[in-house]
Amino acid sequence: MQSDVLIALGSNIQPRLDHLKNAVAAFKQNEEIKVVATSPIYETVPKGYLDQEDFLNMVMHIQTDLTAADLLAFCQSIEQDQKRVRTIKNGPRTIDVDILLIDEEIIDTSDLLVPHPRMHERAFVLCPAADIVGSWQVPILGQTVASLRDQLPQAEKDDVRISGFSLDL
Repeated sequence: MQSDVLIALGSNIQPRLDHLKNAVAAFKQNEEIKVVATSPIYETVPKGYLDQEDFLNMVMHIQTDLTAADLLAFCQSIEQDQKRVRTIKNGPRTIDVDILLIDEEIIDTSDLLVPHPRMHERAFVLCPAADIVGSWQVPILGQTVASLRDQLPQAEKDDVRISGFSLDL
């Protein structure tokens, strides 16, 4: 059964745009995945660990028959292919590939939490997500992506701005 999935992508190690392009290309090349829509690319002030470059962030709406576990493995393979290193929590990264939503499923395993447990706090996720799937309901929270974005503090939204970059794939 085909699932509608929301994926977040982020990079703040140069070449940031190339890392995003490579990740999107990997999704497009996977025969079990259809990329339905990609958001504009946003430039975002880092959160948590502040001594790092700004991020480029975007989200994708995909459709897939992959199980959640297989999709997670695919996302992690993209991070590995792009030499993602995890040394500092919320630190610099070549690419971050997160599953935000899978239909209206709730998944709570040791490897995967869906909906993503902090997506409702993050303008760098909600702003691009609202651009392409604003009407989607977020399970557990019972609100749409757009309404969650609108409820964020203005200071949080001010740290996220359209970048002017495009994928041109």
